[in-house]
Amino acid sequence: MRLKNVLIVVNDMEKSIAFYKDLFGLEVILDNDGNVIMTEGLVLQDRTIWEKFTGREVIPMNHSSELYFEERNLEDFAKKLENYHEPIRYVNKFMEHSWGQKVIRLYDPDGNMIEVGTPIR
Repeated sequence: MRLKNVLIVVNDMEKSIAFYKDLFGLEVILDNDGNVIMTEGLVLQDRTIWEKFTGREVIPMNHSSELYFEERNLEDFAKKLENYHEPIRYVNKFMEHSWGQKVIRLYDPDGNMIEVGTPIR
């Protein structure tokens, strides 16, 4: 068995696609009416579909998981975030761990947490 994808729930599909494309360079592989598969294994699912299938309410900003990306030039990525056409909600704007890794944590438009860090050597 292997992990195939990671699915996150979104309210506004077009806004989320643009967010992940503009900031992270992901592209749409398949758009299946409320379920969008993007490169790197990210799947976006419309909130109404998720709630119908699971019978559960979505709880944004629940801090129980995060998407993790690596970026060698975190300073340039930080500038990209600052210049994004919509305000970015941060968990940590820019920090350096004791082991030397630099990270930024933020939320996507739907409150899914994202960490972007420099590669661990």
